[in-house]
Amino acid sequence: MEKRTLYAVILSVIVITIGFTVQTILYPPEPAPLAPEVERPAPEAPRPEDPAPDRPEPAPPAPVIAVGEISAVPRDDISRQTRVYQNDLIRVSFSPQGAAVSSFQLLQHLDRGEPVEMVKTGAPGQLGFTMRFGGIDSPVIDDLFVYRRSDNPHVVEFYRDFYIGGREDTPFRVVRRYVFHPDEYMFELQTVFENSVNEFIPVDIDGLAYTIATGPQIGPEFESLDGRQEFRRYLTYADGRRRNVSMSTGAREELIDRVNWAAISGKYFTLIAVPGAADYRLAFSAEPVQGLQETSRIYVSRPVIRSSRSTDTLRYYAGPKTPEHLARYNSASDNAFRTQNLNLDEALETRFLLGWLENILKFALNSISRVVPNYGIAIIILTLIVKALLWPLTHKSHESTARMQTLSPKIQELREKYKDNPQKMNAETAALYKKEGINPLGGCLPMLLQFPFFIAMFGLFNNHFELRGAGFIPGWIDDLSAPESIWNFGDFTLPFLGWNDLRLLPIIFVGTQLLSSKFMQSPQAQGGQMKMMTYMLPLVFFFVLYNMPSGLLVYWIVTNILTVGQQVYNSKFKQQKTAVSAKK
Repeated sequence: MEKRTLYAVILSVIVITIGFTVQTILYPPEPAPLAPEVERPAPEAPRPEDPAPDRPEPAPPAPVIAVGEISAVPRDDISRQTRVYQNDLIRVSFSPQGAAVSSFQLLQHLDRGEPVEMVKTGAPGQLGFTMRFGGIDSPVIDDLFVYRRSDNPHVVEFYRDFYIGGREDTPFRVVRRYVFHPDEYMFELQTVFENSVNEFIPVDIDGLAYTIATGPQIGPEFESLDGRQEFRRYLTYADGRRRNVSMSTGAREELIDRVNWAAISGKYFTLIAVPGAADYRLAFSAEPVQGLQETSRIYVSRPVIRSSRSTDTLRYYAGPKTPEHLARYNSASDNAFRTQNLNLDEALETRFLLGWLENILKFALNSISRVVPNYGIAIIILTLIVKALLWPLTHKSHESTARMQTLSPKIQELREKYKDNPQKMNAETAALYKKEGINPLGGCLPMLLQFPFFIAMFGLFNNHFELRGAGFIPGWIDDLSAPESIWNFGDFTLPFLGWNDLRLLPIIFVGTQLLSSKFMQSPQAQGGQMKMMTYMLPLVFFFVLYNMPSGLLVYWIVTNILTVGQQVYNSKFKQQKTAVSAKK
């Protein structure tokens, strides 16, 4: 029995370790193919290839030029005032420098007391949704743009005139127009080119007209991309399939194939670029910038414009990774842009292992939290429910353990009798268990039954948006989806472990786990290897769970306490039953 139990415990450790690994490093499975959607510009905007309807066919394009040949038409009356657009969901600040975005805040989602910033920069002057003539390596346009007030309060528009060296008398105009809607995290970025003469737009730099780049990074703030508290993933969606693009720090990846959308995905927030035309070129970049070692950026490049006037429309989603916000772009009736079949919800994290159980627990926890507003108390109630559901099985397991304790003298006799013949001793021990109707591995059942719930709880607290920032005890456990801390070491980090916080929950867990193991242990397992495992296993879990979400530890601590209570009840009930039998 001792060896079999030891093997079961070792197997349990392997199972939980594999569970953690699968949850944190495996990418979600690819969905079944769906028909891809070809997104088009807004109906009122003419296609870039179409000339203005009241003009004759433009003249052939000018020769390829160098980016340095393009200059802004001089003017000294441009205001440097920052323009701000705000609705109930977002607040966006615009710099006239390049008509770019200096801040994009999500007002309903806070990080360290401030709105989550989706244009995270590392130094002054860094902007998001910048524009450059030509490709990625061309310099950013930093000329001041003129703000033009729109009759639509949800439109922010800038323009500036440029010319090609030697052609100062035939400038062309660039208009950058941001279109928002009150209840949307998606917005449009329209880029308009207007030539002053009936000729093709004279911007051709290695086959490209311009490139738009998102900000250096998306929020929220993070200390390290450790895969638990925060991460950045690069996703594309095309031909009904989601693909993960592997990126390392300092890398750049140009996408060869056409995609329906490209996304930078964090743990709870995402930035998605939806190109409106098939011939746009997209790229990801993780190249560091001043003040930011970890960056995540999307580039969208537009080929040369074969008309004298064009209006291009790009759409971006910058907001939370929640089904209700992402899935609304699958049906034209659910969003203001009338888009459909975008499948932006493919950016959500899907669980490969025990996802069905995770969803059940999520539904139960959310249902409880509607009655009990404190998520920590809701976890305790959910743990009680899980324990009640498992009670019949664990009760039988505890009974099996108790019955094995009564066989301890007989097992000891067999060990003494066949100490020189281990094979015979095992056979006789197995025969004794069979005769008494006892499963020698029954004592391991409570531990094994908890593992599926443990893995599902890990996914629940580590991925679902609704639990972000859900607190339990103010000042200590403020976010059940993240590790708690009672003391930060400052600049000091523990060698080898990489820890810079002292956490109390893992210590409490070890104490309750030791107590639970002590109560669950049978007398014949009080020495040798099993005694060592009693103390070693909680210690192993201490290191595994140290940086895990607080909610997971609260769940397991409560489970351990309930297990001890159940064992105490069973022991007391057994004593009462024995006393009654003795009186008879």
